[in-house]
Amino acid sequence: MLRVLSKQALSWGSSHIFVNSPVLIAACNLIPSCRKLSSVREGSMDPKKFALPARYQGQEKSVWVEYIQLALETKPLNLGQGFPDYPPPDYVTKGLADVATGENVLLNQYTRGFGHPHLVAALSRLYSQLVGRPINSQTEILVTSGAYEALFSTIQGHIGPGDEVVIIEPYFDCYEPMVLTAGGKPVFVPLRPKKRESGVKSISSADWVLDPDELSSAFNERTKAIVLNTPHNPVGKVFSKKELTLIADLCLRWDALCIADEVYEWLVYPPNEHIRIATLPGMWERTITVGSAGKTFSVTGWKIGWAYGPAPLMANLQLVHQNCVYTCPTPIQEAVARGFDLELERLDSPECYFKSLPRELEAKRDLMANFLSDVGMVPTIPQGGYFMIADWSPLASKVPLDQEKDKWKDYRFTKWMSKNLKLQGIPPSAFYCTEHKPLGEDFVRYCFIKKDENLHEAAKILKKWKGSSL
Repeated sequence: MLRVLSKQALSWGSSHIFVNSPVLIAACNLIPSCRKLSSVREGSMDPKKFALPARYQGQEKSVWVEYIQLALETKPLNLGQGFPDYPPPDYVTKGLADVATGENVLLNQYTRGFGHPHLVAALSRLYSQLVGRPINSQTEILVTSGAYEALFSTIQGHIGPGDEVVIIEPYFDCYEPMVLTAGGKPVFVPLRPKKRESGVKSISSADWVLDPDELSSAFNERTKAIVLNTPHNPVGKVFSKKELTLIADLCLRWDALCIADEVYEWLVYPPNEHIRIATLPGMWERTITVGSAGKTFSVTGWKIGWAYGPAPLMANLQLVHQNCVYTCPTPIQEAVARGFDLELERLDSPECYFKSLPRELEAKRDLMANFLSDVGMVPTIPQGGYFMIADWSPLASKVPLDQEKDKWKDYRFTKWMSKNLKLQGIPPSAFYCTEHKPLGEDFVRYCFIKKDENLHEAAKILKKWKGSSL
């Protein structure tokens, strides 16, 4: 009887009758060739075989994908994402137009894979001055598809299975998945705000500090690197020389690499000073520094970044880059190089864009801090960058958080604000590991590199809300 049933099962293959017949399924499971038919319909693809590779599993959720979609649906005044909503300098965009339509037609074709010659020469001129040592344009600089790819190539090129990477929280959310994808183990150390006195309307990003003992305990013989972001996103902290020296000493003690994410290097407000950790004693040999044309010239959509450091370390990045991106757009690299040519001639002048932009943003920063304080939030005044985080918990009684279903309070707060007040921010718990997400729940991140009229509109929305009752 079993033989008859099995033959019948094979003759029916994966038909509807076979799939829905428990008796035939049981018979067929005794025959290997039939078991294969029962699990995968002929001609179809096995979803298990084509599932997401294990190295990416658990990384599917993205705050950017989620909140861009939320903005499309709710159409709020968007102070969430970090990009200007007004034009970049004319000479930058005109430079790109001139390149694309100019007489040198080869500027529309492939260029050198590790960086367009004009651009790496300009970067060498600039950073040789800033770091205080000659930087070889051919072996010590890599041009990448945004700072994002510079970080990716650095981490993929230097981190392997079992390597530990210290990540300071809150962190730009790509750090963790990049380390995990390389087989590394993230080790998280949070910045914590000092306890503030009652009635304080704002604090400084300098008040967010590392515990030296906690940081020291994160390093051991398995530590391969630390990721340092200064000026910091989202806190806006500019790390002091004392803090940088602590990090440098730990890198030297444990033979660790420092991955210095310095994309906001020009956006520093007086009296603060950006110190490049590569300039500290013994650190050039173990530091890879990441920069961004998008942040430097306010053209985030151009997606041109770079990394610089000692040739032996940079060789690893070059190998990763040549086997994924290989080369970046020639016209954009040439336009960025021309922008640097202009700014290098006036680097010490007040007219230099690297000096005029932070002056412009300081007024916007102060405007945002004032209207957030006026509504009852407690903003952290950033020393650098163009983001501001604010403690919204004093307003918790005005927000029906139970209307949103997310686990973390800052997600519920920001979604409710986007849907009901039409003002969007970003939840900072996205920038913490799961264990430390409660540290970010009482905050919201806003971006202030926006038109003044949009910042005033945000102030108006919040003022109106303050005077309302739920």
